[in-house]
Amino acid sequence: MARSPHSNEDPAVRLLKVGERVRHVLSEILLRGQVHDDVLTAHSVSVTEVRMSPDLRQARAYVKPLLGCDEDKVLKALRQNTAFFQREVAQRLGLKFAPKLQFATDVSFDEAERIERLLSDPKVARDLDEA
Repeated sequence: MARSPHSNEDPAVRLLKVGERVRHVLSEILLRGQVHDDVLTAHSVSVTEVRMSPDLRQARAYVKPLLGCDEDKVLKALRQNTAFFQREVAQRLGLKFAPKLQFATDVSFDEAERIERLLSDPKVARDLDEA
């Protein structure tokens, strides 16, 4: 099957680019306090990553409140305002289809901290020194 003449980039690269654009839009909305929700305006929320489905119709946004406090409340508030976020993303990006947003807590920081604790354990440090 021949490729479309309109796009000569790898589909995986397109997914990453669109995901990054969605991340920027969501971050900007949260930073400027454009969503009318008391919980979201009271917290500083980082959008760390957005993963797009291959058809660009689904987007999973990974978020982390500053200092990790009130994660459940912030996640609930984001989910309650999903329609607003989807509408804003569709308007600002001009995509053919507005991606359906899903919000999830980013656990990569917790995982990195766990690995750091393991590596700083004296027994592990001793083994690493021997290698």
